[in-house]
Amino acid sequence: MTTPVIAVAYHSGHGHTAVLAEAVRAGADAAGATVHLIKVDEITEEQWGLLDAADAIVFGSPTYMGTASGAFHAFAEQSSQRWFTQAWKDKLAAGFTNSGSKSGDKVHTLQFFTVLAAQHGMNWVNLGLHPGWNSSAASENDLNRLGVFLGAAAQTNVDEGPEAVHKADVATAEHLGRRIAESAKIAIAGRAALAA
Repeated sequence: MTTPVIAVAYHSGHGHTAVLAEAVRAGADAAGATVHLIKVDEITEEQWGLLDAADAIVFGSPTYMGTASGAFHAFAEQSSQRWFTQAWKDKLAAGFTNSGSKSGDKVHTLQFFTVLAAQHGMNWVNLGLHPGWNSSAASENDLNRLGVFLGAAAQTNVDEGPEAVHKADVATAEHLGRRIAESAKIAIAGRAALAA
């Protein structure tokens, strides 16, 4: 079986989102994927090529003022060159974000990612988890403790550094990495079967 290639294209303003990017990488790596971490505010032409060659792209950004960071928006606008050639059409896509508040309008950032993916003709892979921490028997240590379906969402107190990213949120990002890698394996095998 062909090893799926996953690119994690992310921006991290203060290091919190970088922790999630590493968790996505770890999850995808554990599922047998080759993973490239790409900081979109430092992207090179070679890294644009890695995105073009990947089977899946996972978008990541902090949520600032109800949407992705300015650096991520600049990357999204730059990706329009790929839109013209449909270079990312039929790739898989997923996303993750972090903010200081429990809600923090994180869903809007994930929706921004889904629209970006749709404009590129990509296929969105959601989190695939029931919400956690929503009953008297539940715990803040549950996967998907914030109850978001579109992607991996994390919350970190604004007065704490990257080391304080909640362990359940890190585990949820790892789950997303595994899920996108497994989904990519299925897509690759399906294309191979259709071509046979």
